[in-house]
Amino acid sequence: MRNELKAKIADLADVLKDRNLKVATAESCTGGMIAAALTELPGASDWFDRGFVTYNNTAKHEMLGVSQSILEKYGAVSNDCVAQMVVGALKNSNAQVAVAVSGIAGPGGEEPGKPVGTVFLGWGLKDEMPNIICFHFEGDRQQVREKCVEEAVNGLLDLLKG
Repeated sequence: MRNELKAKIADLADVLKDRNLKVATAESCTGGMIAAALTELPGASDWFDRGFVTYNNTAKHEMLGVSQSILEKYGAVSNDCVAQMVVGALKNSNAQVAVAVSGIAGPGGEEPGKPVGTVFLGWGLKDEMPNIICFHFEGDRQQVREKCVEEAVNGLLDLLKG
C-alpha cells in the first residue's frame, strides 16, 4: 500500500475515533480490499466494525437486503444497488458510517453502457441518504480495484470532514 493511502487511512482513523464512530464496508468488485486496507492499521478494532463481501447478487440480497427488483431492473453495478448496500451495511452492523462498492473490474463483464472500469461507490451515515458516485477507472483489474480502495477512503474522509 502506498504511503499516501496509509496516511489517509490514519487520518480517517483519527476522525472516527475523535467522533466515537465505527465504519463498515460492503464490497463487491473489490472482494474485501477496502476492509483489508483499513484494518492494516494497528488498532483498527477501535473504529472498524465489520466488512461484507457480497460478490454475487444472492449475497447482496441476503446479507445487505438489496431488493431483487433493484437487482433485476438496474443490476448490481448501479446507483440504486450501491445505495441499498450502504443502507444494508449500516442496518446489519454496529457502524454509524459505511462505504459500499460494486463495479466491473474486468477484464470481462462489461455490459451495454457499463464498460470495464465502471464502478459505483457510495458512502453514508446512519439514518441519512447515502451519496453515490459513478467512476470510470482506467487500467487492468488490479488497478481498477486499487483505485476503488483509494476513492473509498477519500469519500469517507470527505463525508466525515464535510
